[in-house]
Amino acid sequence: MSPTTLLFILLALSTCGYYAGRRRAFAVGGGSAGIKNLHSRPIYYGSLTALWCGIPALLLFGFWLAFESTLITHLVVVDLPETMRDLPAAELNLKVNKIQNLVSGNIIAGAVEPQIQVAADHYRNLKTTSNAALAVVAISMAILGLVIVRAKITPTLRARNRVEQVIKYILIVCSTIAIFTTVGIVLSVLFESIRFFQKVPVAEFLFGLKWSPQTAIRADQVGSSGAFGAVPVFTGTLLISAIAMCVAVPTGLMSAIYLSEYANKKFRAVAKPLIEILAGIPTVVYGFFAALTIAPFIRDTGGLLGLGVSSESALAAGLVMGIMIIPFVSSLSDDFINAVPQALRDGSYSLGATQSETIKQVILPAALPGIVGGILLAVSRAIGETMIVVMAAGLAANLTLNPLETVTTVTVQIVTLLVGDQEFDSAKTLAAFALGLLLFVVTLLLNVIALHVVRKYREQYE
Repeated sequence: MSPTTLLFILLALSTCGYYAGRRRAFAVGGGSAGIKNLHSRPIYYGSLTALWCGIPALLLFGFWLAFESTLITHLVVVDLPETMRDLPAAELNLKVNKIQNLVSGNIIAGAVEPQIQVAADHYRNLKTTSNAALAVVAISMAILGLVIVRAKITPTLRARNRVEQVIKYILIVCSTIAIFTTVGIVLSVLFESIRFFQKVPVAEFLFGLKWSPQTAIRADQVGSSGAFGAVPVFTGTLLISAIAMCVAVPTGLMSAIYLSEYANKKFRAVAKPLIEILAGIPTVVYGFFAALTIAPFIRDTGGLLGLGVSSESALAAGLVMGIMIIPFVSSLSDDFINAVPQALRDGSYSLGATQSETIKQVILPAALPGIVGGILLAVSRAIGETMIVVMAAGLAANLTLNPLETVTTVTVQIVTLLVGDQEFDSAKTLAAFALGLLLFVVTLLLNVIALHVVRKYREQYE
């Protein structure tokens, strides 16, 4: 039995457990009229049965699959001929990969050795046995949990308390996983960044004015020693993001004000979904639009005005990126403006304020925390964009504030540095992690500033 089939069977058993527990609750309570005799509603008795039927079996299912491959590989390696087991670790890993490829049905280059074929057959047999054992144990555990919990259902059983306790533990586990995942990401980036700073001084990285991370791949190869000054890269990132925000923030905020305060319901019902469609367009489509339409238009217009405009410019990327993130500002701002209590509007009107004065002096200050949150989300989206910059702004790390020239961003350089045949422990590759760490710190500072603004105005207007 395949793991996917087993998973569906376990989910079906949990569903059956829910209905079995619910029916048992009605039975011990004396039917629908006797529900008042039960401590909890029948839905909780069913949920408790389903949880104890599914959770232990699913935990076993997960742990089994997590360690199954390692254990089977170890057993197969132990049964290999002694001459093959004594091979160096790298060669032995190649043999194991060939065995696993044979088992999965992948094409193997060259003739297959008889020992490898025998080992692959052994691996396949162990896999079949493991799947069968997992199915028997998991299904038995699920059925046992269903039977035990169903038998313990009585009118005095505190099913609701137990279900809520289990759900609380599930939420704690999910929160812990999220926290440890974040910590793991930060530590992994930090560890690789420390390795980079052992090769390149921190001061050179933070304050260097030239970015050219070209290094020799081999010791006998003539190549540049590299220049790892991050100032041009972050200047390009901030320049494109600033252009994008100059487009997105006024347009998004004004559209939100109009839709929430001036537009009628019919127009709002049509206009808001159309604006939000912009958020669903793939970024590569925006990149094509920027490269094929906006960039030539800016170049031709600049030529008519006597300005030298690069074929790829920060202005083209920033304008299209601003269009892309308009829905982030507009939708969130609209939601928070609508969340402002009507009593504040009525109070302002009763004091003689006009609608525009009410919007400027009452509604916008009251909705400012949410608006700042939407703008922060838009800034993060702009800083993290890659495809539009690659197609419309280029890859050259020029230290300039001229929006008509070619620039690059941090995310584009991270992608560029991790592509190719460069050694993973070279300064060129490790520079991607240093850029990621610095970008994380900058984003964290933006979050702190935004939280400070939100807290200040929330205390004032709530």
